[in-house]
Order: sequence, then C-alpha cells, then structure tokens
Amino acid sequence: MKISELREMSDEQLELTAKDAATQLFHLRVKSQTEKVESTSEKRRNRRVIARVRTLQTQRAKQK
Repeated sequence: MKISELREMSDEQLELTAKDAATQLFHLRVKSQTEKVESTSEKRRNRRVIARVRTLQTQRAKQK
C-alpha cells in the first residue's frame, strides 16, 4: 500500500489497516514456524505497512 493511499484515509481507517496488517503478520510468523510459506516477502510488506501507518499517525498527532 502506497503512502499516498494511506494519507487519504481517516484516522479510524488507518488504525484498522494497521490492525489488519499486524494480524496478517502474526499469522505469517506462526505459519512460517509450522509449515512452508509460499511468499516470504509478505512479512516484509506487512511490517512496512504498519510502519507507514504509525508514521502518519505520529505526523497527524504533531499537527494537532
């Protein structure tokens, strides 16, 4: 997900996106321990989405 797409989202949507990415990341970590994972880049992608969302939330909090 690109940063421009995230900037258009509301605060509630950003929080839901971060929670969803964190849940997916958790499931990928568990899956990688128990069986073979098809796409190893998914973990990295989810970590980056979470980081982007947290960065935007911090920027918005400083503007208020």
